[in-house]
Amino acid sequence: MVQGTAARRTKVFTTRGPQAPPMSETDMSRRSFLRTAAGATAAGAAATGAAGTAAAQPGFDGWMDDVGNYDGVEDMTGNDEVTVNVGAEGNGGNFAFGPAAIQVDPGTTVVWEWTGEGQQHNVVAEEGADFESDLSAEAGFTFEQTFEEEGVIKYFCQPHLSLGMKGVVVIGEVPSEGGGGGEGGGGGGEGGGGGPSLPDSAKSLGVATTVAMIVTLGLAYVFIKYGGDYETPE
Repeated sequence: MVQGTAARRTKVFTTRGPQAPPMSETDMSRRSFLRTAAGATAAGAAATGAAGTAAAQPGFDGWMDDVGNYDGVEDMTGNDEVTVNVGAEGNGGNFAFGPAAIQVDPGTTVVWEWTGEGQQHNVVAEEGADFESDLSAEAGFTFEQTFEEEGVIKYFCQPHLSLGMKGVVVIGEVPSEGGGGGEGGGGGGEGGGGGPSLPDSAKSLGVATTVAMIVTLGLAYVFIKYGGDYETPE
């Protein structure tokens, strides 16, 4: 008897789990609808948040509209003395007050301190007070004013007014819009000054309502296009 080595062949079996059925058009439509709905909702929330941020930034009757570094009123309340840089970066160079708009308590002393950048600057009251500093380009030069009464002080740099070098000091509560100071304002019988300005809260509500309408119409369109066909193809 001849002994030999028997070659054994091993068969390898691959076990596969149950295969998921192909995604139907209905499932794809539903997923498309959910993705679009989520995106539209996020966009609506972002736009509403932006409207709220804009409402927190009064324009002071357009005074700050062309101020490049203005991004809202900086709360500096609780301090006896605060500093505003003159010749801060903004408006295409060192032609800005920094911060551009501040809020302080009555009795606070505001010190404007020159950075030495952007050539000569000064600080001149436009509305709400009566002051004017010397022109200077010297770093460290200062000019100060103490504000005792509540109100809004609008001021500017005379050489760079056209570039948007303007600022605001709010003493007390920040107005919803506009806000003349203690001295300006007068009213007269002639001319009137136009109709009343629309409050920022009303503007933000209008923006939020518009966004909600757009989101709703977008969802309706997607639902009609993708969500209404629930027949599974044979």
